[in-house]
Amino acid sequence: MCGIAGIFHLETAKPVDPARVRAMLDAMPHRGPDGSGIWTAPGVGLGHLRLSIIDLAGGAQPMLTEDESLAVVFNGEIYNFAEVRAELEAKGHVFRTSSDTEVILHGYRQWGEDCVHRFNGMFAFALFDARAQSLWLARDRLGVKPLHYALLSDGSLIFGSELKSLLAHPLLRRAPDLSAVEDYMAYGYIPDDACLVAGVRKLGAGETLRLVRGRPLPQPQRYWDVSFADRSKAKPEALEEELVALMRQAVRSRMVADVPLGAFLSGGVDSSSVVALMAEASQRAVQTCTIGFDVASLDETAYADRVARRFATDHRTRIVSPDDYGLIDTLAHHFDEPFADASALPTYRVCELAREQVTVALSGDGADEAFAGYRRHRFQMQGERLRGLIPASVRQPLFGTLGRYYPKADWAPRVLRAKSTFLELAGEGGEAYAASVGVTPRALRQRLFSQEMKGRLGGYRAEDRYIRAMANAPARDPLDRAQYADIRIWLPGDILTKTDRMSMAVSLEAREPLLDYRLVEFAARLPVAQRIRGNSGKVLMKKAMEPFLPQDILYRQKMGFVTPISAWFRGALAGEASAIAGGSALTKTGWFDARMLAKVATDHKAGVADHGRLLWQLLMLDKALGRLFG
Repeated sequence: MCGIAGIFHLETAKPVDPARVRAMLDAMPHRGPDGSGIWTAPGVGLGHLRLSIIDLAGGAQPMLTEDESLAVVFNGEIYNFAEVRAELEAKGHVFRTSSDTEVILHGYRQWGEDCVHRFNGMFAFALFDARAQSLWLARDRLGVKPLHYALLSDGSLIFGSELKSLLAHPLLRRAPDLSAVEDYMAYGYIPDDACLVAGVRKLGAGETLRLVRGRPLPQPQRYWDVSFADRSKAKPEALEEELVALMRQAVRSRMVADVPLGAFLSGGVDSSSVVALMAEASQRAVQTCTIGFDVASLDETAYADRVARRFATDHRTRIVSPDDYGLIDTLAHHFDEPFADASALPTYRVCELAREQVTVALSGDGADEAFAGYRRHRFQMQGERLRGLIPASVRQPLFGTLGRYYPKADWAPRVLRAKSTFLELAGEGGEAYAASVGVTPRALRQRLFSQEMKGRLGGYRAEDRYIRAMANAPARDPLDRAQYADIRIWLPGDILTKTDRMSMAVSLEAREPLLDYRLVEFAARLPVAQRIRGNSGKVLMKKAMEPFLPQDILYRQKMGFVTPISAWFRGALAGEASAIAGGSALTKTGWFDARMLAKVATDHKAGVADHGRLLWQLLMLDKALGRLFG
């Protein structure tokens, strides 16, 4: 786990100043406290920050082949590197280190760009080929590791693990992309195919980009995508057996490390499953950690303690106050772009706790997306059935009218928010699901944005991204389409961004065994009944884990991290709410209607409405604007 950065001149092989690469690395020292390196050649400069995990003595980067014709910088882990190395050695390749980084160099020399298909891992790397005068960028299949890049006015392309590394280059022009503001206000994060800084791009999950000197910047190429088009015909018992085997293999491959290793344990199905399989594979007690809250309704420590006792883990719990808003500036610094998922705060705290004793921690991320664990997946299935029963000519005017006139109830549980339900039933499936994953509805965004902003957006809608993804999904069923869109958009944009930035903020490597691409491909072939049955999601996964975990862990209601942001803006952050409406970086942009912002803040503080999540979203945008363009 590391940070990478670099410069490549597309037009001519102009010299690269190592000091510029150094400045790009220095912007993100948290990603690699154990060492750094810079290598330059005519027209190229590669930089690397190292968090030592495997081959502590011999894995330094940038790493070159013996003849110096290939050079690579690499962030992440290749979990099957031992198997790939053995195959390469059988073909005559001689290795000088025990590092997984060297496998990339020899794999490229043997198979060219096809080598990426052989790597099972989380990775973002840049490989310079001196003979071809090319730079090849690659990102792992699910988008666990990030990679940003931008073309500059001097004809060079810069890249880095975090946006802040690109911002350290003096030629990067800092101007906002307004469509990314619309995206952020809709989703609460900026998706991977967008960036708040105009001209900056993110290499997408499962994509590569080959730059050749003397040629224009090409479009990225996708080398992997998940398909829901096929269905397994195996019996449930056989599927359970196959799933456990895949999960066991994924967990064990991610336990390879030359540094202390542990796991996050929330007491939910996903993290408990990972810990169960780690305990099975480990000769020593697994080190686990849990964050608890001093509010009983938010606290899951009793469940985590039960799992820890069952598997005799070396378990630590830390109780924190939900009033952890002191981390706001820390979050803004590490995310760079605005990020409104408030569960980032407890995620930071659990990473901080883990880092006190381990350098690598396994998480349960990814199971909800792969195995259909979100309530919205069930609601989408139910809604699509109802939409299929009522002709659009009847459904749209009926539910559209009910939705317009039914009172708003954001405070109520999702299933009781009839206004939202009616409006979603009035629309088509893609439109309804796009609305369900959003955090600020389009109608409210239209009231928040100024007339000038709406004019500059020119009709651009963030929801269309989800609608397109679902319409073009390799899928057979409405549930397939929803999950596909989540895996392509929500997973890398929200979940994996949160885990990467918060773990790297404390120099911790987080690994996600439930996002092994073979597991994801297996889950995509499952019949719908093995994913959702009645009001239960992740059906097959829960059934398969019954021999390992107690029933009340497997089948209890999903909680997740919760933060009391609504109360904050009526208490300690009331001043921040007022500032959003006047004098903030946000108001100076002219993007928002100042009177509407003032009403949102006033109504919330007075208890007339609950705008806590919206105020948090606006606050994080304000903080990002100050850092990026202030």
